[in-house]
Amino acid sequence: MGALYIKIGWSDYWFTQVIEMIWNILEEFGISKENVIEAALEMYVPHPGIETEAKAREVFIRELELALSDPNVMTLIYGGVLLEREGIAKNLPGIEDEWYRLDLASIVADEVLGLAIASYIGGTKGTFEYIRFDKAKPGVLSKLGPFMDDVMGALIGGVSANMYTRALKTTEGED
Repeated sequence: MGALYIKIGWSDYWFTQVIEMIWNILEEFGISKENVIEAALEMYVPHPGIETEAKAREVFIRELELALSDPNVMTLIYGGVLLEREGIAKNLPGIEDEWYRLDLASIVADEVLGLAIASYIGGTKGTFEYIRFDKAKPGVLSKLGPFMDDVMGALIGGVSANMYTRALKTTEGED
């Protein structure tokens, strides 16, 4: 079965190419689709409709593909990529290199970006899930820099929230 896509005038081929491009860019930071899935499943909690980890994996992948088919999500992720690159290169305006490396609490741009991504994908539930993932930093999240840990935690959180919500609605016969 192919990926799910939002249809807004572009072809499936175009979306497939763009999604592949974002995964290639994320590889620069050691982020793969598989380690995003693994990080999500580290925090998996059984819910109606996703009682097993195997079912959670299946539904999470479907929701991840759906989220990444949205050009706004991809653009927000790419914004995080550019900020992380500039932080590594010591080029973030007004942010000392040491502040960047230490991910100081007084620098909140990374969290604001994370909140935007999580909220956009999963609403209030997505924001809650993002905070859970940001605090625990499972899997690959613990190895990422200040911007990418929040960007990817938000993506995982938003997608996880949708996974749980859609599974519950499907179980209740609403979908």
